[in-house]
Amino acid sequence: MAERTGKRIAILALHIESNRFAPPVGRADFEEKVLLYGDEIMADAAREHPRMVGTMTGFIHAMNQAGPWTPVPIVNADVGAAGPIDHEFFLELQAEMRERLEAAMPLDGVYFGEHGAAVSTEIPDPDGVLFKMARDVVGPDVPIISTLDLHTNISEEMVDATDALIIYRTNPHVDQYERGVEAAGSMHELLGNVTATTAFIRLPLVAPQVTQLTASGPYGEIIDYGQTLIDDTVMNISIAGGFTYGDTPQNGMAFLVTTRDDMATARRICRDLAERVWNYRERFTPNLTSLEDCIAGAVARGEDHTTPSTIIADVADNPGGGGRGNTAWLLQGLYEAGAKDVILGVFNDAALAAEAHEKEVGETFEASFNRDEPDQYSNPFAAEATILALSDGKIIGRDPGSRKNMSINLGPTTALQVGAITVIVISIRQQCIDPGYFENFGVSVADARTVVVKSRGHFRAGFLPYFPPERVIECDAPGLTSPNFENFEWNGFKRPIYPLDQDADWTPPNW
Repeated sequence: MAERTGKRIAILALHIESNRFAPPVGRADFEEKVLLYGDEIMADAAREHPRMVGTMTGFIHAMNQAGPWTPVPIVNADVGAAGPIDHEFFLELQAEMRERLEAAMPLDGVYFGEHGAAVSTEIPDPDGVLFKMARDVVGPDVPIISTLDLHTNISEEMVDATDALIIYRTNPHVDQYERGVEAAGSMHELLGNVTATTAFIRLPLVAPQVTQLTASGPYGEIIDYGQTLIDDTVMNISIAGGFTYGDTPQNGMAFLVTTRDDMATARRICRDLAERVWNYRERFTPNLTSLEDCIAGAVARGEDHTTPSTIIADVADNPGGGGRGNTAWLLQGLYEAGAKDVILGVFNDAALAAEAHEKEVGETFEASFNRDEPDQYSNPFAAEATILALSDGKIIGRDPGSRKNMSINLGPTTALQVGAITVIVISIRQQCIDPGYFENFGVSVADARTVVVKSRGHFRAGFLPYFPPERVIECDAPGLTSPNFENFEWNGFKRPIYPLDQDADWTPPNW
């Protein structure tokens, strides 16, 4: 690598959204997605189709464009949404990060491309632990900035150990790259002797994930309002919806207002934003359609082509929230009801995909779904299936936001015809976020009467050309990411908390 000059900025990340109710993940799971060390990070950022999330590439590209600097790449560990991280592996990552940071000193700045909703099998706030570790290494005067997913669960430790936390503004996430660019701009300001001051409030409010869309609704409204307050004093306003299934003490919608050395303004705006949301908290109520009605609607659309086609989101089995991506409630129900012109994807079943790859296109066999899956929601289902396509599953993301132009590996993949339903079966767990997850395997989205996706909300951006919001249905089926809070035993929240506790109250801080 050519010699560089300028400020030395460390780059590192632990990018995981941990569902407390999902199986734990360790080194092998990260290696399957993204586990990069040192110069591997910069090499990936330079690729036409990086594997890293857009915040990392956005930060690096913006720093490159701004002038001379010396990137100090440390570790990038990214498994997306999954269960808790195995604590022993987390300790290994933490030790590796600390060792490399200490070896890289002196540093002028630190950038984390974090998600912000990690839990380990033993502790509720690995993100805060890593931020504090970095602060201990670099000292109090070196700027530490992190980008965060808007489903982050903000802890006091995360705020105290950093100078600025910059959260996505969109859900589906179509601004990851831009937030990385913003983080680079903020880093330059802090390196130029600007002092960042941040006010932080967390409400006792856990908003169901399906109510955290930003194109419309209460969450989008408060984010849009907050952005009107950015000016020469206010550097950043970030509002975290939070990730409910983390089930942590730091769960709750959070507000961060960062100013250029004006804490009074930061606190005033932060309190105003939090009060506005608390006063309309009842608007964060999901609108779900029963499993039975979803199936009946699909049957009707298959018979009557004068009705508009529809997309059904299997929101309770969202791999983007830690779901296994393999519940068969909708598949079995649609099959048994004889629904026609249905496509469903992507169904995570490595054993079934491997069996199909031992056969040939056009061959018919007894497809056994979930033969090897121990999860309580991964119900077994078997039916005769015909192989329509076989693929290695390596595609380029088309979604306009979070995975646009990214290299995506679904593992060995097959398209199966099960009755009148076409099912895309993959080997590496992913949520279905754009039409390419069907169309790359010869399956037409445009010709389907009903499309079923294993996703909570990120599909909306990619599938928008086919399905406007009024033709999107959110299904109330069982699963690890069900928006029905009654389906879970919550142990980590600070109680009382709304809506689990309807009488939950909140008093604004008396700063």
